[in-house]
Amino acid sequence: MIPAIVLAAGASSRMGQPKPMLRADGRTFVRRLLDTLREAAVADAVVVIRPDAADVIREVASAGFGRAVVNADPARGQLSSLLTGLDAIGDDPRVVAALVTLVDVPLVSVSTVSRLLSRVPQTAAPIVRATYRHRHGHPVIFKRELFDELRRADPAAGAKTVVRAHAVEDVEVDDPGVVQDVDTPDDYRRVVGAEGRQ
Repeated sequence: MIPAIVLAAGASSRMGQPKPMLRADGRTFVRRLLDTLREAAVADAVVVIRPDAADVIREVASAGFGRAVVNADPARGQLSSLLTGLDAIGDDPRVVAALVTLVDVPLVSVSTVSRLLSRVPQTAAPIVRATYRHRHGHPVIFKRELFDELRRADPAAGAKTVVRAHAVEDVEVDDPGVVQDVDTPDDYRRVVGAEGRQ
């Protein structure tokens, strides 16, 4: 079983409004991601949110898939949200890996998620990562053997130190959504515009 962790607890300071509730394709970012994960047959999803995100809690509930979990102190950085997600997954022995993605990378396709999931049992690499035109993006799948190492990682450096210390299988996909990151209003106009032309 490979549940998903959607990191959605950022401050959205450069955007000026909460990114989970931005819209693309007639849906909020968080709803679009949850729909994609469900259609790709992901077992479960947790959406890690800020303490003051009641609107995101309602949106996750309305999706009918996944659950919201609160990072009590998101100022500790993105790694703290990843660890909040890992804690929410729990110690279920059926969990072999966790798929991690960002709410600000909302346009990932169902086929990309399915392809990444299919690689996990076929590769010895403990990390499986989506790439587009050789640029790495999200989602990233961490096998269970790395969970404790992620928990011990330096919060200031985040998960990058763990990624750099291990073999990574990069899965090249024909999906620009894996690298379309929305951090600013200009990004939003560019990414949503690009999506509208597809």
